[in-house]
Amino acid sequence: MLGLTALLIGLAAAGLLVGQLSLNPWRTLAELLGGDPRLAVIVWEIRLPRVVLGLLVGASLGLSGAALQGLLRNPLAEPGILGVSASAGLGAVLALYFGLAQATLWALPGCALLGAFAATLFLALLAMRDASPMSLILAGVAVSSLAIALTSLALNLAPNPLALSEMVLWLLGSLRDRGLSDVALAAPFMAVGWALLLSAGRELDALTLGEDAARSLGVGLGWLRARVIGGTALTVGAATAVTGSVGFVGLIAPHLLRPWVGYQPSRVLWPSALAGAALLAAADLAVRLIPTHQELMLGVVTALLGVPFFVHLLLRVRRTLP
Repeated sequence: MLGLTALLIGLAAAGLLVGQLSLNPWRTLAELLGGDPRLAVIVWEIRLPRVVLGLLVGASLGLSGAALQGLLRNPLAEPGILGVSASAGLGAVLALYFGLAQATLWALPGCALLGAFAATLFLALLAMRDASPMSLILAGVAVSSLAIALTSLALNLAPNPLALSEMVLWLLGSLRDRGLSDVALAAPFMAVGWALLLSAGRELDALTLGEDAARSLGVGLGWLRARVIGGTALTVGAATAVTGSVGFVGLIAPHLLRPWVGYQPSRVLWPSALAGAALLAAADLAVRLIPTHQELMLGVVTALLGVPFFVHLLLRVRRTLP
């Protein structure tokens, strides 16, 4: 935990100081204290919101991934498996399609959150009926497929090339051009989601013994599933609402930490949040430093990292099967 915290501090400092215009840390501190307005704009209005939002989104994805893997008892589970990310993306695309995003700054993230909550309501109702993990996974795949199909339909019927470009770029995920208003919008939902997920640690530990053993220990499985799904929806929905689709962080972070903290679900939750924040902060730093004609999209970079990791996990799981 101390090592992860130190890593986060270093990445956050690098995110504030490194970019197309690199800043000397001591000169930056001195000029900020002296009130240099140009430097204040670069640090406080451009880089600070980007760094803070990256840490919050990464922590949300890592924490929700660890909780879902404990709930579904599936090492390949990640937030996108429940269709929450795809539904949030659909809400945002509809806001762009109908021009609501041009009417007010809050329309796009608000519609994304509504899309996430709609998917969550369906899954929560299913979970409260004591649905099995396989039923939840299949329901999530169905919700995700429907959301992706409707998103593709909106892209296909885009009213003009500019709207199509905005939809595609938003779906690719990015922390560019985000402000403190985005942080203020997402942070309350993420905080509530974190509280729900972290409160489920002991019950997830009991679930590793099997559903019958967990029931005998007093665990309400329907309430546990609804809490984890609701917490995932709040955190991932809020993250998708302000950054677009960023995948695989929730899959990678828990697996990186388990050899160090153990395989007990409650012990993986907080470290996974820190690891997810570090992963996304490092990926965003790489996006800014890679010399390309146009800045790479964050979702593209995390996918390039995540797909080989997913294949490695899949092959390792297959080797353990009888």
